[in-house]
Amino acid sequence: MITSITSATDSTTTSAAIKSSLGMDSSDFLQLFIAQMQYQDPLAPTDATAMMNQLSQLSLVEQSYNQTTALSNLLAAQNNSLSMGSVSFIGKTVKANGDDIVFDGTSSPSLQYNLSSASAATTLTISDSSGESVRTVSLGAQSTGDNSYTWDGCDNSGNKLSAGAYTFSVSAKTGSGASVTAKTYTTGVIDGVNLTSTTPYLSIGTVSVPLTDVLNVSGA
Repeated sequence: MITSITSATDSTTTSAAIKSSLGMDSSDFLQLFIAQMQYQDPLAPTDATAMMNQLSQLSLVEQSYNQTTALSNLLAAQNNSLSMGSVSFIGKTVKANGDDIVFDGTSSPSLQYNLSSASAATTLTISDSSGESVRTVSLGAQSTGDNSYTWDGCDNSGNKLSAGAYTFSVSAKTGSGASVTAKTYTTGVIDGVNLTSTTPYLSIGTVSVPLTDVLNVSGA
């Protein structure tokens, strides 16, 4: 019974879409087609090939709308599955593209980044939510690939900063002075999921990370 209702609904939707696009649906077209056959001139009947072409065009239009509807339903089902699957991330540690720092005012967060090549001089800068620099650290030479720095939560004067939203950036140069590309990551334990938008967003404290930016997931 449910299948029948769904099928009828899809058929009605397709018919309405075709009528909106062409000014008539399949029922209107068939009535016009029959009327054309009834009132055609017997001495100069409508060409059979032309009539078949008209029927073929209607069939192609209906098939196109049906395929579009089927693909839309499939995409919606996949998005729903992705949204529900993102809930399983809660409690797990993720690594994602980004520069956000999750600082609770007590724990020392690990700031992870990647260098495209080895550096001779590396500087890491931490900024507050207004974009003001609060801590600058000279890390010296760093190896190519993934690296990390554990921030104690203090500013340049050694004062403990309050919990809140922070970001960080990394600049590096080779011994010859050439710039080294640095890519930063946001890491932390997922404590919530926001499903109100098309792309699910994972919450790490006050930080929101789109699921599409997640690179690695670990934990039970």
